[in-house]
Amino acid sequence: MAKVLIFLLVALFVAGPVLGEPPAERVKKTVTGTVDIRKDTQRQEDRWAVEKAEMEARYRGSRAHIQSLEKQTDLWGRKVEVLQEQVDELNRRIEESERLDANLHEILEEVMNRLKGWVEKDLPFLLQERADRLTFLEEALAQTDISGAEKLRHLLEALLVECEYGDTVEVYEASIEVDGEPVFAHVFRLGRLSVFWQTLDGERVGEYDRVTNRWVEISGKYVRSISAAVEMAEKRRPIELLRLPVGRISP
Repeated sequence: MAKVLIFLLVALFVAGPVLGEPPAERVKKTVTGTVDIRKDTQRQEDRWAVEKAEMEARYRGSRAHIQSLEKQTDLWGRKVEVLQEQVDELNRRIEESERLDANLHEILEEVMNRLKGWVEKDLPFLLQERADRLTFLEEALAQTDISGAEKLRHLLEALLVECEYGDTVEVYEASIEVDGEPVFAHVFRLGRLSVFWQTLDGERVGEYDRVTNRWVEISGKYVRSISAAVEMAEKRRPIELLRLPVGRISP
């Protein structure tokens, strides 16, 4: 700074006589101009220092934000990998479920056909009830909006009902045909072993012949036994041993 002032003073003294301006005035102007320049320079340096500090702060903030984004990216990348594994597993299960559902449908159809054949060959009791159950099952198995598990449940319930018939007895009234004659009678089912009938007046009795697949009338000597069986099934008489004709069992 001192060198600059000395240089300016020397230049002014040399040029002073030529310009015709007093040396003191020229020195004053020169010093003032130099100070103003220095002030402007200092202000620019201060402004640049502030801007530099702001830029450095913004850089550090941006860098920290970038690092945070990189961590989040890695975290989401791992989450995406986990989700993709879960999606792959679900797709595998869906494919396996579809394959099992197709196999299950075939099995259900086979069991359904066997059940129908079983009912058709079975003793003729509760015909309408059992026919309605089979119709419901056929419609359920044909529906596409019912899951295989639900269809299986319906079929198992029907099988359970049919199996329970073998461990129970019951009496109901129905119209049957005996030797071409319609007869309205009490029908007594003894498990799945045999089915007997008795006219409402109690005078005639009979059974269903498995061999000929028809209702037949049997000897009057069984009237008392079948009457007692009907009363016991209706819980109107204590349980006791009876002698009943079970008929012939078809091979």
